[in-house]
Amino acid sequence: MAWLQAVPILLPMLLGAGLLIWQPRDRRARSAYILLSVLATAGLSFAAIAVAAAPGPAPACTLVRFSSVFSISLRIDGASMVYGSIVSALWPLITLYSLDYMSHEGHENRFFGFWIASFGVVLGVAFAEDFLTLYFFYELLTLATLPLVMHFMDEKARYAGREYLVFSLSGAAFAFIGIVYLLHYSATLDFTYGGVLDLALAAGHEPALQAVFVLAFFGFGVKAAIFPFYKWLPDASVAPTPVSALLHAVAVVKAGAFAVLRLIYFGFGADFLRGTPAQSIVMTAAIVTIIYGSARALRTPHLKRRLAFSTVSNLSYILFALTVMLPAGLTGALTHMVYHAVVKITMFCCAGAIIQKSGREYIYEFEGLGRRMPVVFGTFTVSALALIGMPPLGGFAGKWMICSAAVLSANPLAYVGIGALILSTLLTTLYMMTIFVRAWFPVGALDTEALSRIRDPGAAMTVPLLVLAAAGVVLALLSDPLTAFLQAVGLNIL
Repeated sequence: MAWLQAVPILLPMLLGAGLLIWQPRDRRARSAYILLSVLATAGLSFAAIAVAAAPGPAPACTLVRFSSVFSISLRIDGASMVYGSIVSALWPLITLYSLDYMSHEGHENRFFGFWIASFGVVLGVAFAEDFLTLYFFYELLTLATLPLVMHFMDEKARYAGREYLVFSLSGAAFAFIGIVYLLHYSATLDFTYGGVLDLALAAGHEPALQAVFVLAFFGFGVKAAIFPFYKWLPDASVAPTPVSALLHAVAVVKAGAFAVLRLIYFGFGADFLRGTPAQSIVMTAAIVTIIYGSARALRTPHLKRRLAFSTVSNLSYILFALTVMLPAGLTGALTHMVYHAVVKITMFCCAGAIIQKSGREYIYEFEGLGRRMPVVFGTFTVSALALIGMPPLGGFAGKWMICSAAVLSANPLAYVGIGALILSTLLTTLYMMTIFVRAWFPVGALDTEALSRIRDPGAAMTVPLLVLAAAGVVLALLSDPLTAFLQAVGLNIL
């Protein structure tokens, strides 16, 4: 059954290409094709994960073998299960939302062709068995999502696309240097918990390897919007809102964080890096990004850009947890990855509904919108409280696990990171509450005539919002079994 891992990767890539070739004009036929493609991919992905979760060693599937060392191969382990499940659960919901949203944006065949193909590419990142396969799909992800970022093809979209391409390819080049060094100082590129380095070969070369690790960390960290390589992410907010939701919650930024996870725990090895200057450098970068992203979000009046800077900050929560370089840090990173994905995709979908139905993009324009769009602002409020970390919502569990790992490390710099998380939480409270409080509790006179024309979107957009918000609450209430599973992943039991 090893071949089952390849089907949810190859099938959507073929189906996406098929839509680009077919170019249907009938909206109903196109929508049916898109939904069936995405649902089939998600179902096959969960089937592959279920097979891999069965007792016994997980099988590997080799797509292409170049030599005894180089191949494009797939194998689902515990980390793959987590990231693959996030992608497979959220992609169908955002697709349903997108079918309605994109009906007003034009060029839907091109958009959804790359949309479907990107689903398979992201699963390729999740299911990769080794660093060469990860790198192949990581680069392919840039090319698959570039047309989505540049969808409108106006001046802003072209600028954002060029910036996204330059940042992503440059970062990938630095990451590739790390992969070359891993190959030189190890016998395999297959993911191995604890690292693949041959310590006998690495003896005497530790400073060079640590320097290369820092380069590779920032290389993969570009997609995770690490400071100072974050600028592409807020600028990419000119893309259609469903694309922003994918970039920030599921696909690109999470792929960057997932690649860093592989680099630390399955490449260079946490034991090799812990206590070195390399750990201090990357942990400092994550801490700086946490504060910087939150501060910029507070100062940004544009809704989507504020959410983008929020993502810059929250992705570095995950990176900070990973740089703790303990199993507890890996668990904390995975916990926040799960909850942040659900929360942020909900918030971007709400943002898209607000912009499309009201024509208002700036937060100071939201006075009184809460009562005109109760579903949208109700789900946004729940998600905002979760992002702040209000118990018992999911953001609290993620931050608690990260702080617990930092305390366990007994690293003085990690204590600074805890302070950064506390300050970021305060800033998050301010930049989130100014959105929904303004909408629910307006101050001053309102333009009642303009507000009377604004209402919640139809069921195709509100149903995914309600399902996503409910899923976030349910996951928060089930935090004990979820974190127990993620702890098993962090200890490499799964």
